[in-house]
Amino acid sequence: MIELTGNTLTIEQAEEIIFHHKRVAVSNDSWEEVMASREAVEKIVARQEVVYGITTGFGKFSDVRIHPDDVEDLQLHLIRSHACGVGEPFPEPVSRAMVLLRLNALLKGFSGIRKCVLELLVELLNNGIHPIVPQQGSLGASGDLAPLSHIALVLVGEGEVMYQNKRMSSSEAFNITGLTPITLKAKEGLALINGTQAMTAMGLINYIEATNLALQADVIATLTIEGLEGIMDAFDEDIHLARGFQEQVDVASRLRFLLQGSKLTTTQGEKRVQDAYSIRCIPQVHGASWQVLAYVKDKLLIEMNAATDNPLIFDDGRKVLSGGNFHGQPIAFSMDFLKIGMAELANISERRIERLVNPQLNDLPPFLSPAPGLQSGAMIMQYCAASLVSENKTLAHPASVDSIPSSANQEDHVSMGTIASRHAYQIITNVRRVLAIELICAMQAIEYQGIQKLADKTMEFYLEGRKVVPSITEDRVFSKDIEAINEWLKTFRVNKLFKDMMTIREEKK
Repeated sequence: MIELTGNTLTIEQAEEIIFHHKRVAVSNDSWEEVMASREAVEKIVARQEVVYGITTGFGKFSDVRIHPDDVEDLQLHLIRSHACGVGEPFPEPVSRAMVLLRLNALLKGFSGIRKCVLELLVELLNNGIHPIVPQQGSLGASGDLAPLSHIALVLVGEGEVMYQNKRMSSSEAFNITGLTPITLKAKEGLALINGTQAMTAMGLINYIEATNLALQADVIATLTIEGLEGIMDAFDEDIHLARGFQEQVDVASRLRFLLQGSKLTTTQGEKRVQDAYSIRCIPQVHGASWQVLAYVKDKLLIEMNAATDNPLIFDDGRKVLSGGNFHGQPIAFSMDFLKIGMAELANISERRIERLVNPQLNDLPPFLSPAPGLQSGAMIMQYCAASLVSENKTLAHPASVDSIPSSANQEDHVSMGTIASRHAYQIITNVRRVLAIELICAMQAIEYQGIQKLADKTMEFYLEGRKVVPSITEDRVFSKDIEAINEWLKTFRVNKLFKDMMTIREEKK
């Protein structure tokens, strides 16, 4: 059980909840904050004060007063009219993350929402009921209005969900689980949809997948180094300490650890004086991508525990302030940065693939073919990698440099953060396939060089990879091999390869 407070959710806890369906509970202190904030809203309604979103319309309609008798209709109309998402649904883990992050934000006690609404969000998580949320339609300011409206629809019994691997109406899922839809009261519809939780949820999934993929890139690169008899001197610690970037130092350390005892690596001058940049500069390039991941993690941790709706209620209702915390610019920048960092892992990987298959750049059979000329071997796998890399270059164009006015120019600058987070996910998907191709080629190159010469750690990874894709003894439909490795990499965690390394570090401390 993981306790939510609105302020202390970590990425590790989120991963447990999202992917391993760890149950959640709410701290008593948070419930007290929620109830005090709700009491403030009810006083505002009773006194008929003019407060945006509570006793007024929304957006350009902020100057329209709403009669107390119409407050409930106002919230329901808001949810229905704003549920304009289109396109394919977000992946189920993203939908689950959205529910978690919206719940956590509302527990901060600045939003004026009732306890019963948040209890229903808790039940969605603990019962594995996941709203169907279309991916397209958010501008990333005023919050992720369209996506979050589809979650709010579920709470009132009008949306669609995935439950036990079946798509159904929320009312059907509620009947099965014994849950009851709620009727939205003053401000509650606005509180549910005025936030950055679609882009942040997608960003969180991106970060979790990207960190594992970046570690896999380090490991796969070591197999390529062995396949090409790479020069170890370039990874000497002194080189990397001389520059000073810790992430670069860490990548070089991982390479040395994984390649310890290898009989396939060389020293400078033994076979050549220097390797090409795609080999020699792995710590510098991969390390820079790890720097991006560190930046993204920092911003996600803040936003996961942030109050991002409007207006916010302070001092027991004595201050109700309209602001712009729903603006997704910080996450938009983070996701655009992540796109570049991850795209670069594929860029350098594709160059290593080229060195593995091009007979002018190595001493291996052309295109790693078992019968050069008669059989093409890995020739077109490199084409595929090049295509994915080029697609990434288009997707990496920053979404955050764009803006378009909405709501009759009342909302005249937006972040496009949700587009950035979606494109980041597409890039991550492409990067994984490029790395899958590099792994297939590297394993084949190693067979020509001599499997028995591998380092112990890379041998361990090689043998795992060969369980998924067999050796290339004859041309076959390599698309199936690429997809098989791609699916394996999605779930394979390479952390265990570094278990001894972490033990050594702890002993040194």
